[in-house]
Amino acid sequence: MSTEILVLNMKGQEVSKRKLSEKVFSLTPRKDILHFLVVNHLANCRQGTQSTLTRSEVRGGGRKPWRQKGTGRARQGSTRSPQWVHGGVALGPKPRKYGFSVNKKVRKLAMKHALSSKFLDSKIVLVDEILMKEYKTKDFASFLKAIKVDEKALVVLSSVKKEVVKSAANLEKVKTSFVGELNVYDILNCEKLILEVPAVDKIEEVYA
Repeated sequence: MSTEILVLNMKGQEVSKRKLSEKVFSLTPRKDILHFLVVNHLANCRQGTQSTLTRSEVRGGGRKPWRQKGTGRARQGSTRSPQWVHGGVALGPKPRKYGFSVNKKVRKLAMKHALSSKFLDSKIVLVDEILMKEYKTKDFASFLKAIKVDEKALVVLSSVKKEVVKSAANLEKVKTSFVGELNVYDILNCEKLILEVPAVDKIEEVYA
C-alpha cells in the first residue's frame, strides 16, 4: 500500500508530496492494543480524591449511649457507628490511584497502530509548517477553512509555538499537542489529524 500523501501550505495549496514511513503509518490496526491504551489514559486521568468518614473519623460518639444490659434495647457502644444517623460510613471510598503502567513496547506499538488507523481512514492532513505571527483565533480559523477541516481536529506541532496554541485555544473542536505529548487517546478522539512536516520527521525518528 502506498503511503504517499499531499503536503499543503497554510493557504490550502498543494506544495509537494511526502512518503510516510510504512513502519509507522501502514500497519493493520489492532483494536485490543488501542483499547488497552485508551483505558490506561482514562484511568490515569482519574483523580481518585473521593473520601468518606469512618466511625473513627466522625466527630462525637465517645460516650456509650446507654448501659450494656437491662434497657431492653440492643447494645450500643457509640452513636457514630454506621447504623446510626450521622454515623460513619462503612466500607466507603477512600483516596486511591486508578492509574496503571504500560510496557514501553506496547505503548510504542499502540502509537503506531493509532497513526496507521488515521492514515488508512484518510484522516491525516499534512501541512508544510504551521506558524502564526500573532494571537488571533480568526486567522487560525481561516487556516482550517483553507485546508478544508471543519471536524474535530488535533493539531500536532513539532515544538512549542505559543502563538499557534493560543490562537487555537478558543476553537471548540480544535486541540493542539506536541510530538512529545502525543498520546493514543487524543489521536483516536479526533476526526482529523493535522500534522506539520517537522512533526512527522520527529514521529518517524522515534517510532520507525
